[in-house]
Amino acid sequence: MGIKDWPEGEGPRDRLLQLGANLLSDAELLAVLLRSGIPGVDAVELARGMINEFGGLRGLLAASRQQLCRLPGVGPVKYAQLQAAAELARRVAHENLQRGQVLTNPDLTRDYLMRQLADRSYEVFAILLLDSQHRVIQFVELFRGTIDSASVYPREVVSLVLEKKAAAVIVCHNHPSGIAEPSQADRRITERLKNALATIDVSLLDHMVVGDTEIVSFAERGWIN
Repeated sequence: MGIKDWPEGEGPRDRLLQLGANLLSDAELLAVLLRSGIPGVDAVELARGMINEFGGLRGLLAASRQQLCRLPGVGPVKYAQLQAAAELARRVAHENLQRGQVLTNPDLTRDYLMRQLADRSYEVFAILLLDSQHRVIQFVELFRGTIDSASVYPREVVSLVLEKKAAAVIVCHNHPSGIAEPSQADRRITERLKNALATIDVSLLDHMVVGDTEIVSFAERGWIN
């Protein structure tokens, strides 16, 4: 039985309109996006199976087109719908950290970086450029790598900082493994970046490593002096 055959008011879209999106399950919300299932499997069942296949919503939204489209009932259209939803969420986070905003709230910065980087299947090294009052100038994804690492070049970081006239920076990268614990390589590149930025009198305020559920701050651990 498809959702269209359900009693009136019991389908996920009806429940969303009546109760609000916050009261729907993950599978119901995903079913609203999918709109339809496949023969013998309604949209909610299809959504539940997709979530289970990838170990949760985060894994699902981070899946590649090839990974998703191999599932029964999932083609380019449904993949596009999911990517659009994920990108909208990232853009909402981006609006919350706009140019000119003063970074006085560590939780806001953590939430922003988590939304931007936590779901990537490859490593991304990025930089938050700040002015002398620690107001946001720009967030830039500077380097992309494989599932294991990204090559980080201090000279390119310094060049960008000079171009944007930044007075301070926060660097960050994700660990596609989901484990935020920094590696020795992370600590070495942080030291190199700090020294390179010091030559142009720019402060490295922090290096944040993003995992699936947490962010490790070098500054909080006392690793940036």
